[in-house]
Amino acid sequence: MTLLMGVLAIASYAQARLDVHAGMSLANITNLDANLKVGYTVGLGVDYPIDELWAFQTGVNITSKGCKDKMDGTSMKVNPVYLDIPFLAALKMDICDGNKFVINAGPYLGIGLGGKITSEMDGIETSAKLFSEVGSNDESIMNRCALGLQYGVGLELADTYLVNLTGQYGFTNMIRKSFAGENNKNLAFLLTVGFRF
Repeated sequence: MTLLMGVLAIASYAQARLDVHAGMSLANITNLDANLKVGYTVGLGVDYPIDELWAFQTGVNITSKGCKDKMDGTSMKVNPVYLDIPFLAALKMDICDGNKFVINAGPYLGIGLGGKITSEMDGIETSAKLFSEVGSNDESIMNRCALGLQYGVGLELADTYLVNLTGQYGFTNMIRKSFAGENNKNLAFLLTVGFRF
């Protein structure tokens, strides 16, 4: 609620505009030798113009990430859900008649909200929560806090409709080293459509 109030406070400035957006995510975790997992992303954004070319963009997004794998009759799915807060510099270039091509980039902060790891073998399914304490060491499987780089391209159509292709690369280790020895970082691509008020 505090984060949402902060976003709305930024949007209260006369020049700032709010948008809502939703779409699909394609996510993976590096060094796990797994496959991309299809998920979802929904969010609320704020666009604050600095001048005719540049803008500052932020917001709150709820995104499912993780990965999946299937081998030798065993399937596994890692499905964490994060609240992401991006802090982006956006370059906007006019195409024609109020339509703009947008390039943005900047850091993002992620906060793990929940999710499970699920495995199935011989018809028997087992699961464990990703952000709750498990095992003899009383640690969660995944780190709740994440930091990374977000970048993307998009279109602003008639200054109202939004289409965006976004990439994320995590800097922090998603899985605690007691559960996975290597650095396992977030890798995600998001395709969203939105409406700006």
